[in-house]
Amino acid sequence: MTLPDRLAWTEEGTELVAPGVHRIPLPLPTDGLRAVNVYAIEAADGLVLIDSGWALANSRDQLVRSLARIGAGLPDVRRFLVTHLHRDHYTQALAIRRELGTHVALGSGERPSIEKILAPRFGGLPAQVAQLRLAGADAVVRELTELAGSGAPADFGYGEPDEWITGGQAFDLGTRTLQAIATPGHTSGHLVFADAAAGLLFAGDHVLPHITPSIGFEEEPGPLPLGAYLESLNVVRRMADMTLLPAHGPVAPSTHARIDELIDHHDGRLAAMAGLLAGGGQLTAYDVARELPWTSRRRKLSELDVMNQMLAICETAYHLDLLVARSQAASAITDGVRHYQLVPPPA
Repeated sequence: MTLPDRLAWTEEGTELVAPGVHRIPLPLPTDGLRAVNVYAIEAADGLVLIDSGWALANSRDQLVRSLARIGAGLPDVRRFLVTHLHRDHYTQALAIRRELGTHVALGSGERPSIEKILAPRFGGLPAQVAQLRLAGADAVVRELTELAGSGAPADFGYGEPDEWITGGQAFDLGTRTLQAIATPGHTSGHLVFADAAAGLLFAGDHVLPHITPSIGFEEEPGPLPLGAYLESLNVVRRMADMTLLPAHGPVAPSTHARIDELIDHHDGRLAAMAGLLAGGGQLTAYDVARELPWTSRRRKLSELDVMNQMLAICETAYHLDLLVARSQAASAITDGVRHYQLVPPPA
């Protein structure tokens, strides 16, 4: 697939992906993820939107234009069902709620992270900075701290939702029923929404067609984010196969096919890290991350920008922690830094 074809899904407009379901891509301020998909569902009393976009002026303007293409406007949106707390999915819903009073619902597993974000002294990325220090990546911490700075909650555009969604909760839209399925891993409170009758899965960032979702990028990560993510993939894999409606990327015909690829990817990364530990000695997550290739272009860690270095090191630590949980590796903390070593298999 050529680069223009691969990015065609990001172009402004609307796409009818199923009867009564419209995909609306909205712009993002980064080159890496150029757009986020919002799905407008025709309900009995108006529209229900899955995710909302980032609270940016150009995103709002494009959402208004795109809704007009299907003969609607922001007042027709009755409810936002948000897959997770990241800004590109959640904050525009809150901005529209402040203006129009639109109902906003978010997974209950996001409550601890939302509470931290709304704390008076919150500054960006405290959990990630702590993880980097534990990984022995002080050089990355210094650069990241300079980039992140600090700010009040209003600077981040966050607030509490009107409703906390629990896993298994059903939403009767009059035209269809959506079931919320808890899929922790990308964040602790991530949800997907399944329309079983129509065979549609609104997957958020849980299953993406072209990229591997980051793990545990939140203010209150769970104890074993990669383990939770792999189990969440298996939860969806055990369901009937459905059309994949992702937050980033084009619609794909099979959720199962992509889940199998993601599981294989993480199995390969776990094996590669175990292989590095097999060389002997004790390694930090930073040591291991510097030895691994990153992105489809197989770049070195030092070739990534600081934000992606942070994500890579944290993801490496989560893989190593899963090896420890599986008794394939052991770890110990010395002077505030965690070191890992391989556990020989039993004779």
